[in-house]
Amino acid sequence: MGVRVGDVALPNPIMTASGTSGHGDELGRYVDLGALGAVVVKSLSVEPWAGNPAPRVHETDAGMINSVGLQNPGVESWLEHELPPLLATGARVVGSIWGFRAEDYAKAASLVAGGPAGIVAIEANLSCPNVEARRNVFAHSPAGTAEAVAAAVESAAGRPVWAKLSPNVTDITEIAAAALAAGAAGLTLINTVMGLAIDPATGAARLGAGGGGLSGPAIRPVAVRAVFDCRAAFPDAAIVGAGGVARGEDAAELLAAGADAVQVGTATFLDPRAPARVLEELVRFCRRHRIARVTDLKGSAHDRTPR
Repeated sequence: MGVRVGDVALPNPIMTASGTSGHGDELGRYVDLGALGAVVVKSLSVEPWAGNPAPRVHETDAGMINSVGLQNPGVESWLEHELPPLLATGARVVGSIWGFRAEDYAKAASLVAGGPAGIVAIEANLSCPNVEARRNVFAHSPAGTAEAVAAAVESAAGRPVWAKLSPNVTDITEIAAAALAAGAAGLTLINTVMGLAIDPATGAARLGAGGGGLSGPAIRPVAVRAVFDCRAAFPDAAIVGAGGVARGEDAAELLAAGADAVQVGTATFLDPRAPARVLEELVRFCRRHRIARVTDLKGSAHDRTPR
């Protein structure tokens, strides 16, 4: 079940997804975190951030819409208080970072890179407003993406930086190309899809901040398409698939589309054991279909699926 995401070797392709499993070992009472490929923590900024007003989460027919607002304790507090118990579980850790300016990504990457060896990669969450570009989201612009990625890579002290991209664009391969050209060691595809939930009785938004990001099974086909298109465009790129994975077969689908590894996110809200269960189901899927190595699944759809 071993895989590689660029230069990062993992015992299996199943990770948690940022924003859904906390900053530390919160899922450790349900899952052997050391048995997963990696744990991707909730996105961190240089300074503590309070996030958005409640309510922050609303269930939809096929997932949920959320606007948590990236609440976090700041990188330094995380390094001191949250990371040690997480590493004590034996987990390989991916530190997710975010900011409002490219220099914020640089500072956050530098702080995370100064942490212990158990941090195997840095994931730059680019679905954040760029205040220097009139609050346009970094990942909606090739130039903004390149600027933030380059800043993170330069400050990451050699640790691989994965660019987490938004599906809310016309051509995600254009954004991916900018990220890779700026030095990203890999791509995480995708983040949430923009959405809005309204209470028809009052006309008010169901989330305190108004709109939010849709996640869960409803967006899995969007993630599969993004991974498929980026694998076709960048055959040698490291790609992590994320979006609506709730079963082992869902993970296998993203691997077949071209992902090297897969993240499990929203499913943990319903079942905190979901990442471990998905891994078990993926193992059974491979045995049932006589797939000797999980890497044999990677990109298998490209020989059979019209573009």
